[in-house]
Amino acid sequence: MKYAKLGNSDLNVSRICMGCMGFGDKTKGQHSWAIDEAHTREIIKRGLDLGVNFYDTAIAYQSGTSEQYVGRALKDFAKRQDVVIATKFLPRTPDEIKDGISGQAHIETMLNTSLKNLGTDYVDLYIYHMWDWLTPIEDILEGLNRQVQKGKVRYIGISNCYAWQLAKANMIAEREGWAKFVSVQGHYNLIFREEEREMVPYCQEENIALTPYSALASGRLSRRPDETSQRLKEDKYAKFKYDKTAEQDGKIIERVIEIAEKRNVTMTEVSLAWLLSKVTSPIVGATKLHHIEDAAKAVDLELTAEEINYLEELYLPHPLAGVMAQNKPQNASEKHVWTIGSQKVLK
Repeated sequence: MKYAKLGNSDLNVSRICMGCMGFGDKTKGQHSWAIDEAHTREIIKRGLDLGVNFYDTAIAYQSGTSEQYVGRALKDFAKRQDVVIATKFLPRTPDEIKDGISGQAHIETMLNTSLKNLGTDYVDLYIYHMWDWLTPIEDILEGLNRQVQKGKVRYIGISNCYAWQLAKANMIAEREGWAKFVSVQGHYNLIFREEEREMVPYCQEENIALTPYSALASGRLSRRPDETSQRLKEDKYAKFKYDKTAEQDGKIIERVIEIAEKRNVTMTEVSLAWLLSKVTSPIVGATKLHHIEDAAKAVDLELTAEEINYLEELYLPHPLAGVMAQNKPQNASEKHVWTIGSQKVLK
């Protein structure tokens, strides 16, 4: 395994991050293909053996049971200081907004729940899961900074945002002397490259780590078109993200197959080797041992410039999908709430 600094932090993370969305009690969450605790432990143990020290989960994954499974496994198989644990918090609920619960209070409640789930007194990376158009970003940033000052959070990250949102948030944090976002977790892979328009160059300029999710396009970049899996059959969310562009994406997938056969490696290795040439640490979901084993091998595969160009040249622009497609006001007349000092303003 190889390691890298996570942006402007002192965290040394493995070049592969284990995505834990598929871990947890499937009766308590959104994913019918989630795996039980026994299999979760087996996969995390194998990841640790392969040198993976970076684990990404969220309070939203299977109603917190993903955090619970991950926390217990890491406690049993690793020393706390040897692993980097990332988890995420959700926006305020409509009831919280109605009841006047601030973003800061909301963050503290969610973080304390996650810490209890994980069985730890701090997280290395606490991630703003999706942009909240109804909560002032200053309220979010100050709440996160308070948790950093308390020692419950080492660094903060953000997910599912636009480059302008990240830039403005970090500008406000710098102005106020608060913790800044050191990483961004966006939707980025060989068949969905919209992050390259602004987010990738911005993060390169500012040394913000890119830790993309859906690194293998929910399995589409790791299997031949005639192969399937439980997730490919049941994951309606992934179908929504990829089925509309399946024909044009299929041409790129054929090239992944071609290079994999030529190099005598797996499609996973080729797809991740391409992504590793662009980002710090892609998040790779694993629900079988070979998922993490193939991902770890990708770290040592170096594609030639010609191979990278061959994989990239057929790409066409894609419409935003998934959470990013929802990163907008709920209605046309609604504007995002920003604040200056203590006074709320509309932009």
